[in-house]
Amino acid sequence: MALDSKIPHGPISDKWTDYKDHINLVNPANKRNLDIIIVGTGLAGGSAAATLAEQGYNVKAFCFQDSPRRAHSIAAQGGINAAKNYKGDGDSVYRLFYDTVKGGDYRAREANVHRLAEVSTNIIDQCVAQGVPLAREYGGLLDNRSFGGTLVSRTFYAQGQTGQQLLLGAYSAMNRQIGRGKVKMYNRHEMLDIVIVNGKARGIIARNLITGEIERHSAHAVVVGSGGYGNVFFLSTNAMGSNATAAWKIHKKGAFFANPCYTQIHPTCIPVSGDHQSKLTLMSESLRNDGRIWVPAKQEDAKAIREGKKKATDLSEAERDYFLERRYPAFGNLVPRDVASRAAKERCDAGFGVNKTGEAVYLDFAAAIKRYGTEEAFVKGLNDKDAALVTKLGAEIVKSKYGNLFQMYYKIVDEDPYTTPMMIYPAVHYTMGGTWVDYNLMTTIPGCFSIGESNFSDHGANRLGASALMQGLADGYFVLPYTIGDYLAPDIKMGEISTDLPEFVAAEKEVKDQIDRFINNKGTHSVDYFHKKLGKIMWDKVGMARNAQGLSEAIVEIAALREEFYKDVKVPGSANEFNQELEKATRVADFLELGELFAKDALHRNESCGGHFREEYQTEEGEALRDDENFAYVAAWEYKGKPSDAVLHKEALVYENIKLVQRSYK
Repeated sequence: MALDSKIPHGPISDKWTDYKDHINLVNPANKRNLDIIIVGTGLAGGSAAATLAEQGYNVKAFCFQDSPRRAHSIAAQGGINAAKNYKGDGDSVYRLFYDTVKGGDYRAREANVHRLAEVSTNIIDQCVAQGVPLAREYGGLLDNRSFGGTLVSRTFYAQGQTGQQLLLGAYSAMNRQIGRGKVKMYNRHEMLDIVIVNGKARGIIARNLITGEIERHSAHAVVVGSGGYGNVFFLSTNAMGSNATAAWKIHKKGAFFANPCYTQIHPTCIPVSGDHQSKLTLMSESLRNDGRIWVPAKQEDAKAIREGKKKATDLSEAERDYFLERRYPAFGNLVPRDVASRAAKERCDAGFGVNKTGEAVYLDFAAAIKRYGTEEAFVKGLNDKDAALVTKLGAEIVKSKYGNLFQMYYKIVDEDPYTTPMMIYPAVHYTMGGTWVDYNLMTTIPGCFSIGESNFSDHGANRLGASALMQGLADGYFVLPYTIGDYLAPDIKMGEISTDLPEFVAAEKEVKDQIDRFINNKGTHSVDYFHKKLGKIMWDKVGMARNAQGLSEAIVEIAALREEFYKDVKVPGSANEFNQELEKATRVADFLELGELFAKDALHRNESCGGHFREEYQTEEGEALRDDENFAYVAAWEYKGKPSDAVLHKEALVYENIKLVQRSYK
């Protein structure tokens, strides 16, 4: 099957406008006769449900949480990018487009990224109109701050809870449509398969997680907005319930899976404290806007700190190594996430780590507190030489920007980050890979769309901070509502689709057979036992740094672990009840297949780019070394029965507006 990305012709700045002018539309009366299923109600799914229902479609929305408000989008902290140039520092649509493609190490599709930059400005207007309490400057204008990978301030924010506030905005819009009867909400329901009728997506099989009942739901199109697959590593910054099942099920029914090895390791997370942990906690990248990252300049000082003989505050400026500022003077602490993560790992591997395990670096706000405090004292006509006063005033400014993040750190670590530097270390965070989609956001299954983090389209090999929220809302509010109409236009006279069709019966049987297999299995180990073993393989051999030997071993080990899982997993309880172990079993089964494809994709890509770092392919300075001649393509994998048999399809990436160069942040 040849991949057709359906990218419009013409200048890149005109593509989206011209495309919208010529696609098929569905008139309001006909929209009332069309049903759309949306799986996932985070920023992408929630905004899509609200907008499509507002247009007149009948929407069925599914989430496995007890409320759409609990979608993992709520955990996004730092902000949302938009090219409004409020700071007057040179930002523009082109600059956002360029930074996003460069940040993704030139492995993203130009047309999609430019469209994202274009509609970014609309998102902010939409959210302000919804009442989202974005931060404002003294004069009343919306405020901006900087994020990694850029030289401008384009990130709009609501303290350290931007995702929560944006999600509440989308949820309120969707809730209005629920009240009007245009969105039918299915809480505590999990999609376990997609139904294909005559080659088109026509519904899903879902499990009611409260009663265990298996249900059939039909629609004229299915939209998957179920997030990423970071929990394949077991420990990640994702919510524990976040999973890949919806995306993986459509992959097994014909949707190509693109670039699974592109996974982001976030540099600003609370370090692992022990084997007892079930997830990791993110500290927003926005903290790098004011915090300075460092380790002791001497190994003996690092060792003394690890042994409790010294504290961070005992070291003078001369005894500290601000390694990001040293290595990347142009961007300093605001280099992209992949660059910052590898630099932190390199320092810790060299023996300069500062926690008991040696896997942590400092994020220090002392300089920011002093800077803000001095300025505030001067503005108020107070004594800016009074150190105690300056510290008090500066801490108040920092609290207004990041207070909830500091509070969260204090509760977890039991150290005051206002007086003692935070300890941070990289952790699995976001997945740039996902289901392959064309310009319309449609997968290789006609009528099946994928939006937000569940698709691959906008971030290349590494996502810039504050761009996840931008993509999710862009897809849901401003892209899918146009493109899905182009697909649905021929279906206006089709009428309701019956769930008694043989395709629904077969899909339901397939789901029930898997559930029965788990319930009746006489194993000895829990689901988490296997998930943790998978996570260790993934982190050790498919994590921040990879090599051919480790990846080859991982493929064999994951396949063996999957076989052991089906033989020896124990799922207590029954199928016809609330059974979280059964929920986890179906999700881990999918992770055990996805993990192998992940490693296979990383092994085939003989280059380093963004979050994919092969030890064999690096510059003399230890940076990612791309191979544009042989690997400037999207790797889209077709399912053929098991991950080892997956067939590779390539979508060539053509760069007509940006020159390909080895990425530098110096």
